[in-house]
Amino acid sequence: MPSDEPLLLTTQRFRVVEVTRQLPDGSTRTRAVVRHPGAVVILPVVDDRHICLIKQFRVSIGKILIEVPAGTLEPNEPPVKCAARELLEETGYTAARLTPLHVVYPSPGIMDEAMHLFMAEGLTRGEPNREHGEEIENLIVAWDEALAMIDRGEIRDSKTIATLLLGERRRRAGFQPVQT
Repeated sequence: MPSDEPLLLTTQRFRVVEVTRQLPDGSTRTRAVVRHPGAVVILPVVDDRHICLIKQFRVSIGKILIEVPAGTLEPNEPPVKCAARELLEETGYTAARLTPLHVVYPSPGIMDEAMHLFMAEGLTRGEPNREHGEEIENLIVAWDEALAMIDRGEIRDSKTIATLLLGERRRRAGFQPVQT
């Protein structure tokens, strides 16, 4: 992230900057780009047959979504440390193992956010430590039911769909996680 990019907006979680790029024909194009510190996404595996999803109210769309837990990286925070923190904060679970699944860019047309996807296994239940104002409820479901929820359109969150499909692939076919 070049520091010479003109700053258009700063918020608590991201910045919006103006990026100018020279095109092959010599002309330039300027776009507003969201600079985001990155995030983690966690698939909590409760047991061989069940996972933990969350129901969360999302102000941006005014709806409750069914999602996997996720959260924003703090400055210089390793993704695996953030995944452990967010898992505990949002669900109350701690994990014996956090396995990287993939790194995805949810909306590269407008932002540089990288989402680090993890599978959490060997869970121990505890009390969530949710942020003030978070409207979150744990939802324990069978793997097959979670996949059916995608098919029925009940799960519409893209990070959740990607994480569930990668997690299911790993579970069924011995899929090896990518190195992040």
